[in-house]
Amino acid sequence: MWLRSGFIGAVLLGSLAGVAAAQEPASGTQPGDRVEMLKQSFVASKTALRQYEWIETVAMSLSGEEKVRQQFTCYYGADGALQKVPVAADAKEAQKRGVRGKVADNKKAEIQASLKSATALLALYVPLDPAKIQAAKAAGNVSVSLPGADGSVTVTIKNYLKPGDEVAARVDAAKNTLQAVTISTFDDSGKEKSPVTGNVTYAALGDGTLFPAKQALGISSQNLKIDVQNSGYRKRAQ
Repeated sequence: MWLRSGFIGAVLLGSLAGVAAAQEPASGTQPGDRVEMLKQSFVASKTALRQYEWIETVAMSLSGEEKVRQQFTCYYGADGALQKVPVAADAKEAQKRGVRGKVADNKKAEIQASLKSATALLALYVPLDPAKIQAAKAAGNVSVSLPGADGSVTVTIKNYLKPGDEVAARVDAAKNTLQAVTISTFDDSGKEKSPVTGNVTYAALGDGTLFPAKQALGISSQNLKIDVQNSGYRKRAQ
């Protein structure tokens, strides 16, 4: 979900069938072009980020109290899969000892299970999958807004991963660069569906590559919030 600035001059594909939003005569960019840019940006960004490694900091809070904070060194392996190597054990959990140790261990297991479930859900939407964007486009579930007062357009994708979810990508209308993504979905792993909201904000590296600087996911029914920050990007030795 990252976009190289040099990519914006790439050849754009045809217009989007089934898009209800109006065209954008002022910029000369059609709604279908926006969708194709979005799709191709995820392909280009993954290729660009294969040369980097970075630190991912994950914090989980329950009812407003931080319970877990973990760091990982992240990079893409030779097979193209994202690798995450723990930097250190969670300091908060490492301090729990003594008589309360067994209780703390049980609680830790519950917290870790919630963290694993929430981060797995977030990973299904970050980064967006170009194939799923194309499938939604073919089904007529993608729309593109006109440029707003802030100079951005929004590409809205309904039923992206599961029926009833929605993803909205905000794009700079002039530069055609991705700014943010909001997610509205649900966790259906339990007996009842739990509404889930997510936000991803982007920043640029020195060479213009965009990356998800901050990610947030909230499950209101569990009073659970996950915050992810990616930083310390540096090129890996070849």
